[in-house]
Amino acid sequence: MTTFAASPMADLIDEPVRYDLGESTCPPVRLADLIDAATLGDLRLGYGTSRGDADLRALIAADAGVTADQVLVTVGAVEAMFLLAQDRTGGRVALVSPCFPPAEIIPAGLGSPVDIVPARFDDGFRLPIDAIERALTADTRLVSLASPQNPSGVRFTDQEIRDLVTIVEQRSPGAVVFVDETYRASTYGDAAVPASMATLSPGVVTCSSLSKAHGAPGLRLGWLTTTDPGLYERLRNAKFLTTIACSTLDETLAAAVLRRSATILAPRAARLDRALTELMTWAADQPVDVVRPDGGAVCCLRLRPGVYGDAAVPAFYGHLADEGVRVAPGSWFGADDRVFRLGFGHLDPDDFTEALARLGAALAKAAR
Repeated sequence: MTTFAASPMADLIDEPVRYDLGESTCPPVRLADLIDAATLGDLRLGYGTSRGDADLRALIAADAGVTADQVLVTVGAVEAMFLLAQDRTGGRVALVSPCFPPAEIIPAGLGSPVDIVPARFDDGFRLPIDAIERALTADTRLVSLASPQNPSGVRFTDQEIRDLVTIVEQRSPGAVVFVDETYRASTYGDAAVPASMATLSPGVVTCSSLSKAHGAPGLRLGWLTTTDPGLYERLRNAKFLTTIACSTLDETLAAAVLRRSATILAPRAARLDRALTELMTWAADQPVDVVRPDGGAVCCLRLRPGVYGDAAVPAFYGHLADEGVRVAPGSWFGADDRVFRLGFGHLDPDDFTEALARLGAALAKAAR
């Protein structure tokens, strides 16, 4: 029987704290900003389709640069991960880490050997193409990564992904490259949303959702794209045999979110830009190292080795709890706890400033 280990990340939704710097989203969008009650009142709550609502898929496709028939709507991006991992069962998985925990837990729980390929803090979490190449075998069927990466917010370039696809085609011709683009639309200031990697190669599968950039995790609405018709049909059938279809209500509201993407994303981009600037200014005076993110509402910081011995690391988390502040420890993502993820999009500006002050106090206490 397949079992999955309990995740400490469940605390992010189950155990609130006063100053939560562990959260990975912007504030949630409000239903009243999306749709009026009369429209919802006319909605028929029947079954949807296994592919997903046609209008919703058209909106997703237009943004990703694919056709609607190449979009499969899923119950969050996590179902997309599950469906693809299930399709790849029987082969090995090469996984770039640190990573969103389900990216490892799901294929491992389904019985696939997972070869972890670490991206290093000291290298700015750039894509470790040489290390991936060494990890690939003829039995590798899935190469998994995220861009922008969770937890670091580092975005890989199109050329990096093209180089990776070429290597995978040569060494593991039965594999696909899976790119989690959940943070793609989460930008800073006036920066344009980067193009999806969905069309870089038939060997690339992408997933995304409305949970992070758009602030609608409560909809539990995601999607995947593939330009391979055979793979698409297998994934669609697997979805039908499990969840059947997504919620009709969720799909209706998701389409409303995407139709308002410009007005939803712009203020969030401005907010993230301000918060990131404040964070980087604060960090310059702290005994921490930072990898500046390229996108998303999260980044990675590291307790400076020259200041904090091994015993000081757990002490830091203890002092942080005393301050009523939470961050996401590196061990949640397959890294050392000297590294931690900090979310800068969730808290209101005044609370964010206070949270950083309390984080600084915990750093000072742990360094004594």
